[in-house]
Amino acid sequence: MWLLRDPLQLSPQQLIVPPALAQMLMFCDGAHTRRQIHDAFCQLVGEQVEYEIIGNALDQLDEALLLENERSRQAQQALLDDYRAQPHRPPALADLSYPADPVELTKLFNDYGADDDLNDWQLWHGRAIISPHIDYQRGGPVYAKVWRRAAAAVLEADLILIFGTDHNGGYGTFTLTRQPYATPYGVLPTDLDLIDKLAAAIGPENAFAEELHHRAEHSVELSAVWLHHIYQQAGVAPKPMVPILCGSFHHFVANGSHPAEDDLLETAVAALRRETAGKKVLAVASVDLAHVGPNFGDAFPMDAPRRAALQVADDNLIQAVLRGDAADFYDQIAAVQDRNRICGFSSIHTMLRYLDSGEDRQTTGQQIAYDHCSADPEDTSLVSICGLLLD
Repeated sequence: MWLLRDPLQLSPQQLIVPPALAQMLMFCDGAHTRRQIHDAFCQLVGEQVEYEIIGNALDQLDEALLLENERSRQAQQALLDDYRAQPHRPPALADLSYPADPVELTKLFNDYGADDDLNDWQLWHGRAIISPHIDYQRGGPVYAKVWRRAAAAVLEADLILIFGTDHNGGYGTFTLTRQPYATPYGVLPTDLDLIDKLAAAIGPENAFAEELHHRAEHSVELSAVWLHHIYQQAGVAPKPMVPILCGSFHHFVANGSHPAEDDLLETAVAALRRETAGKKVLAVASVDLAHVGPNFGDAFPMDAPRRAALQVADDNLIQAVLRGDAADFYDQIAAVQDRNRICGFSSIHTMLRYLDSGEDRQTTGQQIAYDHCSADPEDTSLVSICGLLLD
């Protein structure tokens, strides 16, 4: 069966479609009328299926707001209006992935860092972090190691930029929101002036076309909560945080083009550099690395030799990041058609491009943590994560 669900959740309905009838969906492309969809489907399957069956299926798709039409557009606009009318973006995962109570949350974070020895750690004052965005239950110790070591840089920064993976984003999107993110500790303020200048540079229609993705996307949220934890532990008010969702780079890899040649992305990165010049900025890429094994569509389990090979591949990517080498990072992933499904592909690359100001300042860094997180009950699939600090 095919399960159809809308990541924007315009409707709570989800539809289960039999495989034979699911072939009808390829004709729901905006170029066919209902009658033409029926005719094309009958020709495809080689049978004269009753029109009522197709018509009923189309009606159910429409009722569930799964067709791109006036009904779904109105529903999406209403949802966007509701989102923007709120004083802040509410935590989507509080009491689902982590405690909504700040005392319980602090205890959880302290527990994750309980075995982490910082006695020999020298305060770090760098300019970028690579943090996971996997759930805390699996990635908690890695989060703790990287964020605890980044605390001094967090507290010194005038502005935090979080580049998150937009898991439902379009190709090459750079999506902003003017809504400040809330956490169990309160609300992280946002830099509205910077957001408006970025939106003006790339066009509001590009900057906010997929703004609703911020509503439920976890990538920025899970790093933003740790960010707020640092401020809460220090007893200081948080500095402005600008959340940026980065869409897929799949089309660049598929057609042989490159994000460095994309007008929208280049304009966005240039505007971000220009508008933050002179500020003490801490950039964060909230990302995971590989997603491999049967749970992600691979025909093989992640046995010991495959895990060892993956660690080598991940280490090559990590070394490129630690050098600030956006070109090599991209080329490594493109050379294998992103077969390991690097979930931080676009976010890391965009952040590295931002850090590369064209000046003589060379990016260096250090690896803080690396881990394989199980992704199925049999432990045959995994997600790899890391924590990095960049100077």
